[in-house]
Amino acid sequence: MNSPIISGASQAWAALGADSSLLDRVSYGGPSGGLPARLPVMELARATVAVCSLAAAELASVRTGRPVPRVRVDDEAVATAFLSDRLVRADGRAWSTFAPLSRFWRATDGWVRTHANYPHHRARLLAALGVPGNADEEAVDAVAQAIAGLTALEVEETVYAAGGLAVAARGPEDWAKSEQGVMVAGQPLLTTARIDDAPDRMIDGAALPCAGLRVLDLTRVLAGPVATRTLALLGADVLRIDAPQLPESQEAHNDTGMGKRSTTLDLGEDTDRRLFEELLDAADVVVTGYRPGALERFGLTPEALAERRPGLVIAQLSAWGRYGPWRERRGFDSLVQVATGIAELEGSPDSPGALPAQALDHGTGYLLAAGVLRALTEQHRTGGTRLVRLALTQTAHWLVHDLAPAPGKEEGFDAEHWLTETDSPMGRLRHALPPVSYDGGPVNWARPPGLWGTDAPVWGGA
Repeated sequence: MNSPIISGASQAWAALGADSSLLDRVSYGGPSGGLPARLPVMELARATVAVCSLAAAELASVRTGRPVPRVRVDDEAVATAFLSDRLVRADGRAWSTFAPLSRFWRATDGWVRTHANYPHHRARLLAALGVPGNADEEAVDAVAQAIAGLTALEVEETVYAAGGLAVAARGPEDWAKSEQGVMVAGQPLLTTARIDDAPDRMIDGAALPCAGLRVLDLTRVLAGPVATRTLALLGADVLRIDAPQLPESQEAHNDTGMGKRSTTLDLGEDTDRRLFEELLDAADVVVTGYRPGALERFGLTPEALAERRPGLVIAQLSAWGRYGPWRERRGFDSLVQVATGIAELEGSPDSPGALPAQALDHGTGYLLAAGVLRALTEQHRTGGTRLVRLALTQTAHWLVHDLAPAPGKEEGFDAEHWLTETDSPMGRLRHALPPVSYDGGPVNWARPPGLWGTDAPVWGGA
């Protein structure tokens, strides 16, 4: 085991407030050539999966009273999992993770990246630029022409003002000097807090670390769903809740819906709000992945949740952080890469680049799951409602400034070793196996994803 590998996991494990001696329970292996990049993406992936696996093993030990199981992290399994959104197939059908209007564009003074995978974001982008809502081929040409006449910052400000998503490409130095970049640099990788002295509700003797726990999954897209997918693997009853007016991709859900159930509730409608409150009354964990302010208007602040349901573990994820001038901005992995200078570092003199996977999303997802697992461990020991917070920008800062690349066997990567097939309501589903594992732990999810939003708003077994 070499020091850079230890360093990445050690940094994350320390951020989780965990016992450093447990890192000796982790070993590593497998070819590491699956996520080639200039930045240490493989080290980020390896470290986040390692601490998530170790946190699962630790919680298993706490609940069973047995020694902490050993953890082995296989680089090939990790790389395959970080590409899971690109590798998933339903009856052999692939899907494009980015829509035609989600891409880089040349502005008068540089580059800008847009995100328009969802219909409402596409419509807002076109409206902001004064482009008719034509078919994609025509819209691409019209958007390119509109952006070519503006500076990158003009595009960013105009589109964000209209509720769309566009970010000017910045170099790492420019981001570091910006107000938001300065504030991100002053933050730890993640934060944890104990809100009160509520008693623990977990029962000893569970077969899996999260057995018997109910998780409200209020997340979308990738990082949050990766975290809750991992909690489902470890035995939690995970119910994802989306607003019916916000469309979701079934293809994305085929990847991140493993082990979960999915329903829709409009929290602004009285009947649906009552159903949500009934679910909350029996929840053990609440995971949110919306921009700050989006759920707080429904009274879902950590303080209000702790008062309503003492002993919860509350995990909050955002793109830009819950601070600074960008705190209420919408954001996605690809846009964070562009803002923080990653796109420049991974690009060429002619154009920006991108990481080989949505590594900020996946890595933050495993860190988020690890944070929940560690909060459950500490809660089981000493009680208390617990709060865990992460941001994609904080993971990006870690990747750019704190992680060192770890040498490994760069040849021989084969994702097929870590793919499997499962029957599902969408047909024969090919998907990545979970990279999170420990001795005696689960090797696959107990159920495939279903049709998004079609499950009843009740807990499993209710």
